[in-house]
Amino acid sequence: MLAWKFVVHSASVERIECGRNGAVCMAVDTSRSIGPIILLGPPGAGKGTQAKRIAEYYGIPQISTGDLLRQHVKDATSLGLQAKDIMARGELVPDELLYDMVAQRLRQADCERGFILDGFPRTAAQAAWLDGFLEHELFDKSRGGKRWPIVIRIDVDYNDLLRRLTGRRTCPVCGRIYNVYLQPPRVDELCDIDGSKLVTRNDDREEVIRERLHSYEQQTRPVADYYERKGRLVSVDGSSAADQVFEQIFREIETRRPATVSGS
Repeated sequence: MLAWKFVVHSASVERIECGRNGAVCMAVDTSRSIGPIILLGPPGAGKGTQAKRIAEYYGIPQISTGDLLRQHVKDATSLGLQAKDIMARGELVPDELLYDMVAQRLRQADCERGFILDGFPRTAAQAAWLDGFLEHELFDKSRGGKRWPIVIRIDVDYNDLLRRLTGRRTCPVCGRIYNVYLQPPRVDELCDIDGSKLVTRNDDREEVIRERLHSYEQQTRPVADYYERKGRLVSVDGSSAADQVFEQIFREIETRRPATVSGS
């Protein structure tokens, strides 16, 4: 795997190949617009890990609707109180309420250069709403430009996902996480740190995992189809190591920058 280093010249980032054993030196590029980035991928694909790396490298915020919802509830905002009442009744928070939360967040100043959406949109209807919001509120009409989202799907083989998720074991004492297939403890089923018996969380049981993957496939395929029809969907191989996956994502983002194009 080739490694790269990044150096700053004239407030921009230059990429220099270091060779196979070169160190990766990250430098935040805060000079150019990145535009919206959407990460798609099933549970276990590594979306959260890659979103954090993208956010750190480009200096743009990572936005999760789950985090937004929890923060609104915690802060007892008007939207948060509405959501809390709905959840207390055992009902799902409606899209309209999520749209208001997302819209408020995307209007904040730190989103001007770009942002990463992790876990949103989850449906084709949400994707259509986002396009409408971006077109009417965030696109720079004075330049006639449109910054449509760069949509990156992280693809991982179904059996690999099962190994990643069902193989997870957790130490109940120190909280360290292992994987019996990929990162096993030195002694089978025992924590390396304190020797405690490792446990399988309820969410990591195979029947639960299979249901989560099935639900994702049913719900998210229309989202991928929506963006593919518009020519915005790109796929990367998520079965590689995290560094290699990030290199693929980085190339896709850079290829599509500055993401200021006309039309849809």
